[in-house]
This record gives sequence, structure tokens and C-alpha cells, in this order.
Amino acid sequence: MRILELFRNRFQTALDGLVADPLSHAERIAVSKEIKHGDYQANLAMGIAKELQRDSLAVANDLIARLQIQDICDGVEVAGRGFINLRISDRWIVEQLRSIGSETRLGIAEAGKPKTYVIDYSSPNVAKPMHVGHIRSTVIGDAIAKTLRFLGHRVISDNHLGDWGTQFGMVIYGYKHFRMDEAFQASPVEELSRLYRVIQQIIGYQDAVADLPLKQQELELKKSYLKAAQSALAQSPDDKKLAKSLKGNERSVEEAIQKLDELRGKIDTVELDPIVKSRADAHPNLSQRVLAETAKLHEGDAENRRLWTEFLPHCKEEIHRVYKRLNVHFDHEFGESFYHELLAGVVDKLKANGMAADSEGAVCVFLDGFEAPMIIRKQDGAFLYATTDLATVDYRMEHFKPDAILYVVDHRQSEHFNKLFAVVRKIGFGQTELCHVSFGTVLGKDGKPFKTRSGTVIGLDYLLDEAVQRAHAVVCKAGNEQLSDQEKLEIAEVVGLGAIKYADLMHNRTSDYEFDLEKMVQLEGNTSTYIQYSYARTRSILRKAEVVPSSDWFSGVEIQLSQPIERELAIHLLRFEDTLNQSLDEYFPSVITVYLYELAKLFASFYDQCPVLHDSTSPQLKQSRLGLVYLVGETIRQGLDLLGIEVVERM
Repeated sequence: MRILELFRNRFQTALDGLVADPLSHAERIAVSKEIKHGDYQANLAMGIAKELQRDSLAVANDLIARLQIQDICDGVEVAGRGFINLRISDRWIVEQLRSIGSETRLGIAEAGKPKTYVIDYSSPNVAKPMHVGHIRSTVIGDAIAKTLRFLGHRVISDNHLGDWGTQFGMVIYGYKHFRMDEAFQASPVEELSRLYRVIQQIIGYQDAVADLPLKQQELELKKSYLKAAQSALAQSPDDKKLAKSLKGNERSVEEAIQKLDELRGKIDTVELDPIVKSRADAHPNLSQRVLAETAKLHEGDAENRRLWTEFLPHCKEEIHRVYKRLNVHFDHEFGESFYHELLAGVVDKLKANGMAADSEGAVCVFLDGFEAPMIIRKQDGAFLYATTDLATVDYRMEHFKPDAILYVVDHRQSEHFNKLFAVVRKIGFGQTELCHVSFGTVLGKDGKPFKTRSGTVIGLDYLLDEAVQRAHAVVCKAGNEQLSDQEKLEIAEVVGLGAIKYADLMHNRTSDYEFDLEKMVQLEGNTSTYIQYSYARTRSILRKAEVVPSSDWFSGVEIQLSQPIERELAIHLLRFEDTLNQSLDEYFPSVITVYLYELAKLFASFYDQCPVLHDSTSPQLKQSRLGLVYLVGETIRQGLDLLGIEVVERM
């Protein structure tokens, strides 16, 4: 039920002939923030009054006289200087509840004009294990894809794997020089991961050694600036600009000291380990050696291609195991390697149409509004991510003909996507929506990117296991129904994985958030566990009432709204479809989590205030309240499903 669209259509009709652009005014209808102001509020009279140079109160009264809304509302009033408050009639609410409860989609219509969406998300580098940083792109992209599909759109999900870049040069170099054959035979993925970490550590050490003198000089320079700022402020202690400058210099020195400490930490870690130090000494300029191995792979070197072909299935098997556990599926997994043969053609085409030009040996696309150009081929002939992304767009346009391409990638890539979209529009694909669905960082309790105590990024597999263990402890304490040990384990898997997903999705995706497993699995507060428990509670109530819940059963129920909380719960149930559509306005799954949490809280209040199974409850009222219980459960189940979260019948 799209209540907002219904109201906006009625207001648009009433505004025809009164204002130049009825739709823009009709869109100023929203859910009331307070029940005392009605169910919905139209805050448009003031804007119209300004346009017509009339009194806003008179405009509001004229608009009400033109408005045909009696079949929906039993109360329309003007408040203040022209706020129009709308109260939906109980009769209409009951009619709509009967409609949504009597069919399997809860009355949610599919798009009248469906679009084709390509959604690019997750996209890990397959040469190393997935870690906590991959969870955001994966669950946000999956939730958006599921919601779009449910609303009737054609969705093509593409996991653009990093299966061809420098990370494979690192693994190949490590395999040639540092591999342990027995370990590789026993567990190829673990050994390849170890080799990746070995190469990464040595390169980090060598870079730190090279950077240290420069960073020390920078620190001394910043200290001199700080000393000068302190001296200037001492002479003019009331000068606010000088005080502000001093604070900036203090921060600059602190950051420089922190950077130096990080470099020294990398250096000390290696130099205190004789084995790693000897490897670093025996393989100088390792980053350049890795790039050489990567170049050989791209040029078709037989040995490197053979190793890549051998490694890739093992790497994919590992990430597929994690996806299977998360119940995440993709239509395609066209990695970087898939587009490699197309890259030269992309460069040639851009040069031929005058969009790209040689610059200091590289090939660049120069764009208005950007200080730096987009480099699509380096001096040494190597291609870049930008080249691959342009080839990817070409392929998607030709084969999928999308109305929109969404890239669910963290906010640090914003500049890259701004340039990419500018080039794509310049090529001639301006009719296609291009959207960087950006997101913030997962933080630890210290406010820094979430890592282990040793400073390494936490593996996703470990994180999922930990969440399930925490959930198991909670499940063992909760509920009155007797559960077998096996049932507890199965419930813990669903609850634990749901907790990880929901904790990510509940936040505004553009914000950073603090990762706290203990809070995520709690039965109270804004957690998936609380919402899953609410669903299980609805199923328990229906079992005790000996009801076999289905849309056919509900079609025989007569809903009564005898208490204010029943009415409030009923209206919230009717707002589910509006919520789904609002979540897609700017691709924020958090809109759905807010709705579900509010629904769970309303259900708890309803259950506390309105006896359902009590002996004194009349048969008709009992059936009505069981009907509301059923609708709450079905809405929670559907809402969580769109977020990629399962439910359980008992908790």
C-alpha cells in the first residue's frame, strides 16, 4: 500500500489549475511526527501562498475544499498558518489490512515501469582472504539488489573480482621464492594467504625504511612551525586566528609523530625477526619485482599464466564458501581478467575520438572540473583500474542495456568514480543513471579501522564464527520453549549471521560505525536479534492459538481497532511498501531497518496492552488480534528477507 503516493495524487489533482507545478507541491506530504497532528501532514500551503501572494491559511482552506479525500480520511483540519493534518479513517485501514493480509506479497505492487539495474558490489581481491572490510559492500549491495527485485525490477548483480592485479604478482613472487610445498598441498588457500602476507610485510618494511628520513625531516619542519606559532601567540595572546593556527600546528605535529611511530613499528617488527630480515635483504626493491611478475602475467608469460590458472580456482572456492554461508549469490563474476583483452581497444577508441591524448608518455583523459586527468595507460604501457572500469561499462551497456549502474564501493573511491562517470557521460551514455553507493568505515572501539591487536585486518570467517558463538550464548538463555542442542546451534547460526548484517545495515551507509559483537546479538535494543525474537514470538502466539498461519486463514479474519495501540500498529503495517520505495530513493537499506525496529517495538507495546490469548478476550477480538500478530510476523519476515537475514520459528 503506497499511502504517500495516494495522498500526493489526490493533492496534485486538487492543485491542478491553482499552481504552475502541482507535483512539486504535492510531494510535500509526509508522515506526521506526532500522532496529535494526525497520521499524515501536508506542509504545502505556505509555499503556495508565497507563489500566489495570498494568505497561507486561506490557501489551506481553499485546498481542502478542492480535495477529494473523503473515502480515505475521516478528519482533515488546518493548524497554525496552514498545516493540513490528515487522519485516516479506521474503516479504510481495516479494508487495506484485509487486502494486504489476503495475498502473499502483503499487497506490495511490482513496478509499473520496471528498470534494469546492474549492481556492482563486494568485489574482493581473490588472492587474499575476505576480511571485515568486505562486509559493508557485500550486505549493502545484496540488500539493494533484493529490494529492487522484490519491487519488480530486473537486477543483474556482478561481483567484479580482483583476480588480475598486483595482488597476484605478489602471490606469484611469493610462491616462486618463499613457498612451503607441504603447506600448499595441505591447504592451498592458507599457504597463498601466508605468501601474500610475507610479501606485503617486506614491501611495507622496505617502504618504511625509505620513507623514514623524509618523515623525520617533515616532523622537524612542523616542529619549527609550531614553535613559531607559539612565539606569535605569546606576543598576541588574544588573537583568535593565531590561537586557531597554533591548534592546527599542534595537530600536524601529533600526526607526524604518529606516522613516524607507525614506520618505526614496521621497521622494528622485521629487524627483530632474523628470518624476515634476511628475506628483505635478499630481495631489495621487492615492490618493483612484484610489478615485474604482474607485467609478465599480463603479457602472457607461460609460467605466470600457469600459476595464475592453478591458484585462481582455490581462491574462488574460498570466497564462494564465505558467500554461501552469508547466503549471498551473484548473477555474474566477471573479474578484471575478463576485460583484459578489451583494454587496448578502450584506449584506442578514446584516442581516436579525441577524448584521450598522450601526456609525458602516458595516455590520459583530461576532464573539465578536475585538477588531475584520468590516466588510462601508464608510461610503461600498463593499464589501470580506470581502464578496466571503462571496459566494464562498455560491456555492460552492450550486453545488459541498463537503466542504472550502481557501484557499492567505499567512500575513499569517490574521486575515481566522479572521473569515471564524467568520462562515461562524455562518451555518450548520459541517459544511464550512474551512482556511487558509497559507505563509511568499520571501526573498532578505539575509533580506528577495525583490526586485531597485532594490527592485522580481521578475517571475515573468524568474525562470522565469533558472532555465531556469541549468539549461541544468548539463545541458550532466552525463551521458554524447550530447544534441543541441535536447534540451538541452528538458531545461533541464523541469529549470529543476521546480527553481523543488521549491525551494518542499520547505520546510515555513509557513516562510519563502531563494531561491537556483544551489542549486536543482544535481545534488547536495535538489533536483528530483537527483531528475529519478535518474529519468533508471533509464531509462538499463533501456535498456542492453534492457528496455521496463511493468507487464506487471514482472509476470514475481521480486524477490529479497539485500542489506540492497535490502530498505531495497523497504520505502521500499511506503511511497509512506502518504506521499501523510500529505501531506494538514494539506496539506503537503513530505512528498512528503522521501520522493522519500530514495528518490533510497536508489537511489544501491543502485546503488553492487548491480551491476545487471555480467557476473557472475546472470540471476535481474539481473532482480530491474532490477525494483527500474523501480519506483524509476515512483515518482519519479508523485511528481514530483503536485508538478507533469515528468521527462526523458535528462540
